[in-house]
Amino acid sequence: MVPKAGALNSPFKGLRGKIKVKPAEPPKPVAPVRPVAPPPPDDRALFSHAMAGVRPMSRGPHARVESAPPSIGKPGPVSEEAEAFAALSDLVAGVAHFDVTDTREYVEGVVVGLDPRLVRRLRKGDFAWQRFVDLHGLTAVDARVEVERFVVGAFKDGLRCVLIVHGRGLNSKDHVPVLKERLSSWLSHGSIARLVLAFTTARACDGGAGALYVLLRRDRGSRPLRVTEGAKR
Repeated sequence: MVPKAGALNSPFKGLRGKIKVKPAEPPKPVAPVRPVAPPPPDDRALFSHAMAGVRPMSRGPHARVESAPPSIGKPGPVSEEAEAFAALSDLVAGVAHFDVTDTREYVEGVVVGLDPRLVRRLRKGDFAWQRFVDLHGLTAVDARVEVERFVVGAFKDGLRCVLIVHGRGLNSKDHVPVLKERLSSWLSHGSIARLVLAFTTARACDGGAGALYVLLRRDRGSRPLRVTEGAKR
């Protein structure tokens, strides 16, 4: 006998709708564990560690601190004899930075490799000199100090061409132009040689054999070189 539809016993029918399922709660965040900062160092312990091995000085009346040994890093002043020897060594070895031509009435020094057109213009006085110094009446020692001060100052001021009046030596012994010979050495091998490009005997209107045109190197930020048809008078 086949039972009728709906006659079967279903005790769990409708149970799904009666039971309410709660959604799972997300896990609570765990607070990070912060490291415990170490205690600050003891000042006395640090001082004791830094002063380890230090012995106190004697408190006697004759106690003194020895002076530091002299520094050997900074060279002392170079004598004229040393500079002359260095110049001769450069000439013999063929490594001189200046090509110098020197006669009784004419002197010229040029940095090796300089554009010859600049040298020709310097000889002709095409570069207007912007400042001058007169060495008349000065000894060789005083003249050297004055020349170095003058050249360094002109270079720092951005000047490119200056005039140095050294005289003809008419009042010196045997009428020898001592300053002229020394000046050629100072400009080509002295401490200021690195600031000089060329020098040459001036034209007659600017002192002739008793003066020199000096062409200086260009300093950063200096004014451009001005060329004229004649030297400044």
